Amino acid sequence: MWRRLRSALRSLRGSPAAAAPGGGGPPAAAMERAVVRCVPSEPKLSLRFVLPDGSARHMQRDQEEPLGRALARIATNAAKGQGKAGKKSKKARAEGGAEGEAAVPAVRLFSRDGAAVAEEVPNAAAWQDGAVLHIGDARYRVERNPPALTELSLPRSLLAGFPVCPKVSAEFAAPQHCLFRWFRQQRPAGGGDAAGEAWVETAAAERVFTPSNALVGLRLKLRCTPGDGQQRYGPAREVESSGPVEAGPGACTFDSRHLYTKKVCGHGSVRAVSYNILADTYAQTEFSRTVLYPYCAPYALEIDYRQNLLKKELAGYSADLICLQEVDKSVFVDSLAPALDAFGLEGLFRIKEKQHEGLATFYRRDKFRLLSQHDIAFSEALLSEPLHKELCEKLAKNPLVQEKVLQRSSVLQVSVLQSTTDPSRKLCVANTHLYWHPKGGNIRLIQIAVAMSHIRHVACDLYPSIPVIFCGDFNSTPSSGTYSFISSGGIAEDHEDWVSNGEEERCSMSLSHPFKLLSACGEPAYTNYVGGFHGCLDYIFIDRNALEVEQVIPLPSHEEITTHQALPSVSHPSDHIALICDLKWK
Repeated sequence: MWRRLRSALRSLRGSPAAAAPGGGGPPAAAMERAVVRCVPSEPKLSLRFVLPDGSARHMQRDQEEPLGRALARIATNAAKGQGKAGKKSKKARAEGGAEGEAAVPAVRLFSRDGAAVAEEVPNAAAWQDGAVLHIGDARYRVERNPPALTELSLPRSLLAGFPVCPKVSAEFAAPQHCLFRWFRQQRPAGGGDAAGEAWVETAAAERVFTPSNALVGLRLKLRCTPGDGQQRYGPAREVESSGPVEAGPGACTFDSRHLYTKKVCGHGSVRAVSYNILADTYAQTEFSRTVLYPYCAPYALEIDYRQNLLKKELAGYSADLICLQEVDKSVFVDSLAPALDAFGLEGLFRIKEKQHEGLATFYRRDKFRLLSQHDIAFSEALLSEPLHKELCEKLAKNPLVQEKVLQRSSVLQVSVLQSTTDPSRKLCVANTHLYWHPKGGNIRLIQIAVAMSHIRHVACDLYPSIPVIFCGDFNSTPSSGTYSFISSGGIAEDHEDWVSNGEEERCSMSLSHPFKLLSACGEPAYTNYVGGFHGCLDYIFIDRNALEVEQVIPLPSHEEITTHQALPSVSHPSDHIALICDLKWK
């Protein structure tokens, strides 16, 4: 059988049809597609095409296999297809084929310039974009790794006046090179709710679409065509919203702040944001609804609703750096990362140990590129990294405190970024969320000591003298030992926070770090405002030797914060308030 197949494959070598890829067949524009997926990291390539009898074929072949064996398999599949269709070739009977045995079609592959590809060439090198596959009289244009969508979805909740950011995942393509067409349902002539499947294209042809109030009650549809930026486009896909556009909440606490951040600041400046966005895993509990936030309308605690507000708020800040805390993993993957990617921001995520939430750092792609990441879990680093050995030995003298420190899941996210316009400018961007308990000042001091030692290692040893921007929810007021340690560079062993939970947990020690850090947004009256507490817990610390503050974006007024008693509310998605400042290099 193998000998007969090889004979059939060779039979076309001298024929006129084999002289050029299009010889004897339809013009290139009418050719069928033969889609090849070939990725260097995978041992096999895949080949998809539709035979003349209409049957689809999906083949997996070793990349190093000689082309001749793949072509022989294609010939076998084509012959089986013909046999199933009840077709029998006169040529096969003339060659002595048994009664009922289908003819084996000649199968050849020609390069883009019309030369026959030798059967000895490995599959990975043979199946090039633009080549032409001959299966008998049929012609197939080879598309190697064409752009393809792997996922296309819309948010479950759509609000008028709030950006709709689709989740777009693609292979051999990039969302910024895809084509987007938005459609709305056709409203019935007599008014009322839309019904049926009539769609009207909107004027928007961008990745992000903001529905107007006129679209309330109508569903949306998106058609996306994947592209790779090289004028190659793959098959389009469509997705419809699961529900209609709903009315928005009206004025939000961040609307007035957006007046200061309409444009991205220049290349000599950096706009930084730090924001605890309230993890869904904490907002969606009975305790949260009845004890922590009883004043908040239940629907305003729902993740879909809050995500609409968060995406509009963050996008409107036109930031270069965004450090977020309490980010659910699913929220990062399915919502924030796709949304902020559409606004030019690349996201990094670090989950807390044994938790469903963590930290996220976003940076503007056209301003920065990522050089390296140096994330740690405090408890793990304290035990395993030599630079914390002395601190670990001191902590071991109080096993009770040591156990509490090691039980905490807190992490530190550290990213080293480089300016895209001035490679000499680098930044060490740190992001953290310290232990929350009101009596946990001693635990927070240990955590921040580990953090500062690690940041010193990155910003002094690995990348000597690069500036530091340290953002986060430090769960520490300006009068705390943690704040004093960060801003002054040291803390005495007799500081009252060492006994924040009583004498039995005293673990007094003096600490120091080499940085000159300044709270860029000062000491606001509060950055966290809930029913039973308000205070300043969040900060953006900057290296005062290298950076200075251009402007601090004003926080919402007290009247705006308390319109619905406290936070979160129907007009504010978190119990914290974002800190925003514009920095410039000295």
